[in-house]
Amino acid sequence: MACGLAIAALCAGCGPATRQAPAPVAARPLLPVESAPQGTPKAPTPPGAAGMAPRLPPPYRDARDWDDYRQQAARRLVAINHAASYDGPVPEPLLAIPVLEIELNGDGSVRRIHVMRKPTQALDTVQLAIAAVQRAAPFGSVTHLPRPWKFTETFLFDEQRRFKPRTLDL
Repeated sequence: MACGLAIAALCAGCGPATRQAPAPVAARPLLPVESAPQGTPKAPTPPGAAGMAPRLPPPYRDARDWDDYRQQAARRLVAINHAASYDGPVPEPLLAIPVLEIELNGDGSVRRIHVMRKPTQALDTVQLAIAAVQRAAPFGSVTHLPRPWKFTETFLFDEQRRFKPRTLDL
């Protein structure tokens, strides 16, 4: 009999009995979602960028010549990619030394990157260098400088795959 009462109690809400209207809910404005839904994969974090905000590079100023422009660009590379770069003396031996030719648009954005030298080992450092350049771009206007609007940078990678632009080591 207890079993029959339990079934009756469960079925009581299933019939065509009168239902009460739900209480009105105050309208709330929709807020933007700040995080991705749980099933969505997040983009990978660039090397050295996890949990650290990049230091802001110094403000742009018109470079006097291409040597001055390369100095500014190298400082910006290190400032934007500070966790993926190192300062101080260059360690010996170096892991890899890729060389990139960076062609620019007039506004300093990257037009094309040409790999001039691939290292014989640690080939992934080429992609690390290219990604560092793309993160640091744009580098500032080059319209006042003579054409072609391009410069070369040599990346000195240590064993931890951190780089130092050779321009800053001269």
